[in-house]
Formats: sequence, C-alpha cells, structure tokens
Amino acid sequence: MEVVWAVGQVGAVWVAVVLGFIVLPSVLGISLGISEAYMWVLMKILEWATIRLQKGAKKPQPQMPRTPTNGIIERDETPMEKEITLLHGADFEFSHIFYFCRKGFEAIVEDEVTQRFSSEELLSWNLLTRTNVNFHYISLKLTVVWVVGVIVRYCFLLPLRVTLAAIGITSMIVGTTVVGQLPNSSVKNYLSEVVHLTCSRILVRALSGTIHYHNKENRPRKGGICVANHTSPIDAIILTNDGCYAMVGQVHGGLMGVIQRATVKACPHVWFERSEIKDRHLVTKRLREHVADKSKLPILIFPEGTCINNTSVMMFKKGSFEIGGTIYPVAIKYDPQFGDAFWNSSKYNIVSYLLRIMTSWAIVCNVWYLPPMVRKEDEDAVQFANRVRSAIARQGGLTELPWDGGLKRAKVKDTFKEEQQKNYSKMLVRNGSVG
Repeated sequence: MEVVWAVGQVGAVWVAVVLGFIVLPSVLGISLGISEAYMWVLMKILEWATIRLQKGAKKPQPQMPRTPTNGIIERDETPMEKEITLLHGADFEFSHIFYFCRKGFEAIVEDEVTQRFSSEELLSWNLLTRTNVNFHYISLKLTVVWVVGVIVRYCFLLPLRVTLAAIGITSMIVGTTVVGQLPNSSVKNYLSEVVHLTCSRILVRALSGTIHYHNKENRPRKGGICVANHTSPIDAIILTNDGCYAMVGQVHGGLMGVIQRATVKACPHVWFERSEIKDRHLVTKRLREHVADKSKLPILIFPEGTCINNTSVMMFKKGSFEIGGTIYPVAIKYDPQFGDAFWNSSKYNIVSYLLRIMTSWAIVCNVWYLPPMVRKEDEDAVQFANRVRSAIARQGGLTELPWDGGLKRAKVKDTFKEEQQKNYSKMLVRNGSVG
C-alpha cells in the first residue's frame, strides 16, 4: 500500500507540475521561457558535438558545404534531341540506344523522385543516431553525451510529451463535444476557435515545438482556401497553433475517428467517406458550398496528397484550384537538425512515427504566409496550381518537381513512357530519318 501511495503522490506532483508550468501558460498564450532556455542549451550541445567530432576524427574531414543537401544527384537536364545530336548526330543510328540505356542506369542509381520519400540527410550529427555515413569515428566524450541524451529523451522528454499529448487530445474531444451541443451562433464559433487554438498549443508543447511565423498580415481569411506543402501529419497542428481552419480529409476509424466526430460538431470540417472521395464532382460541390459561405473558416488543403521529405514540392493536384475563391499559399520548412518531421508512411506506421517524433530533441520550423492569389482569366486549374506551387517552393527554399506524389506507392504511368517515345519519333521525322 505504501508503494501505491508513493506512486500516486509522485504522479499527482508530476501532473500538477505539467499543468502549472506548461498547460496553463499554453492556455493563456504566454511563455515562461522554459522552451527558449531548452533550445539554447540544446544548440550549445550540438555545436560542441560538431566541433568535438571534427577534432576527434582520425582523418581530416573535408569542409562541409554551407548549404544543406538532400542526398540527390543533380544533373543538367539537356533536351533529348540536343544530347543525341552532340553524341551521334540527328539521323537514326543503332547507337542511340545507349542514350536511353544511360538514362535508365541513372534512374536506377539515383532518381529525383524516390529520394523525396526518404529522410533528409544531415550535414552534422545531431546526437539522435550513431549511423550517419558522414562520420566514421566518435570520441568517448561524444558517446557519453549520446548515452545521456538517450536517457533524457526516453526517461524524461517522452513521458512529459505523452502526458501533454493525452491532455491535449482529451481536451480537444471533450471541449469540441461540449461546444457542439450549443446552437449555431457567433458564440459557438468563438468558443470553437478557442478550443481548437488552446488544444493545438498544448499539442505543440507536446512536440517541444518552436515555430516561427512570418508575414502574419497574409494569414488566410474566412471564405478562402489555404494550401501548403506537406511533410507530416503535424503540419495541421503547426498551422492551427496560429489560427483556426476547416480541415478536409477522409473519415478514419480508431482514435482519429473519435477526434473527427467530436471536432466536426463544433467546427465545419469537411470529412469524406472513402466512396465520396472517388466522386470528384461531389467533393468539389461540398468544398464550393463551404467557400461560398464567407462566415466559415478557411479550408486547409495539402494538394500534394502525400508527405514529401522537407526538401521538395511535388505536383499539386488541380482539384483544389477548380473550386474558385482566393488561395492563400503557405510554405512550411522544418529544421532537420533537431528532429525529422517527415513521415514515411510506407516504412513507419503512425505509432512508430509518433514515437520517433516524441523522442527527438524538438520540432523547429518556419512558416511563411504568402500573399493571396487568385486564378487569372486565361489560366486553367493546372497552370494556377503550378503558379502557387512555384511561389511556395521559392519561399521555402524547396526543389520544385513536376512529378505526382502518388508515385510513392504507384508505378509510373504508361503516358510518361509514351511521351519519351513520341519525342524521339518526332525528332527522327523532323530530321528526315524516317519516311
């Protein structure tokens, strides 16, 4: 009995400290400076680790580039006709096959798509892993610091973050359920926004999140559509921490389903059944009805449709840009030095991913609100989507790729292969090699 009593006392003190020093300041929207001090100490440790690693290396290490790399082999893109002409001449020759063979080998060794679905490579060790290929020697002091870091992350930070996450999720479910019982009115909308903002702040604290918001005068407004690049499921929490949105997504089961059913009672989120998602016209109709009501919150959409590894922006699906209304682009860029926010859903399930997030040092990111954009008269939905994507890529320092993020799980469409065949045949016809 004494052991149970002691455990209960420790638990009560733990909850009281969490509520008093973290949850309450989050609710009030103030900071006690604890996270700032934590980040300062962490920065000093990582700087020391980098210097120590360089000094303790057996061989001199080449100077690291100042700009981050994503592990992608960059190649100069030369048009097919020009490259073949330089190598063999424009007339048909059997040696042309070597051009296509080389392109195939390059794609096998390192292509520009699949590497976007693996974690971003770091320039220096962040004390979260001991398998970085850039380093072949770690000193004894660094090993000791790494062990201490493991103890801190798993024995202190993980229980703290799980506690905060439980408080945030429970508060979200209870708060939205209670608010959802009120009749539709301005009071209900106000209380709903308060609940969403408060719970999002608690969840950001559960990630030890440090978020820098830029150009707040461009924040999405009611009746608009907010589109952003997609790296992680926590993107929505990062954005909701600074303003409320109506989410768009598929209906889920389990805990996620409970949260969806609770939140939709208090806020006009747009959840679709799997059968509805296949009906593009039905989806577009429901989104247009939402945007037409200028009193409703802006819709938050991730047009890539899948998570990309924080280095690139891939093809935006045009559906979001056929609805009409004002588009509010947002660029999100995470700092991988403190933790890898990218969710490789093909490799990790959501539980494994959350465990990795909650045992990292912190989640640090920058969010840029870009000026609102509208579709031009002579612009179709695809061109508009590409223009918005280019703006997000430039602001976030991300590589812009025309490929569909669906290649993460699907094979390349036959149309892509046929396009190369058509280009080659046009080249031959134009130069008189055929006919």
